[in-house]
Amino acid sequence: MAASRYRRFLKLCEEWPVDETKRGRDLGAYLRQRVAQAFREGENTQIAEPEACDQMYESLARLHSNYYKHKYPRPRETSFSGLSLEEYKLILSTDTLEELKEMDKSLWKKLQEKFASKDPEEKPKA
Repeated sequence: MAASRYRRFLKLCEEWPVDETKRGRDLGAYLRQRVAQAFREGENTQIAEPEACDQMYESLARLHSNYYKHKYPRPRETSFSGLSLEEYKLILSTDTLEELKEMDKSLWKKLQEKFASKDPEEKPKA
């Protein structure tokens, strides 16, 4: 039975897209990592809680198939901000978030980072 669970999770991982714009924060990449951890021995892995494993698979499969999007359709494809899906994807990309984080830093903090010593042991001269 563990072999069939493993194959189901592998198939789900293959179908789940990876969003390259979300380096280190992508759900598809995280899912692949967790499946690899949970099934270290592949089809020979012994599952301690098979019911919990099946429930997790079913939940992920519903998310992947957009079950709730179809069950509870939205009357309009807009949000409170009025931005489109593509605009949200651009804003939430890792590169854009890093740029925003850099913009939020104060001038003093930027100067400190620029002129800070490279060696953490080295103390600044006063």
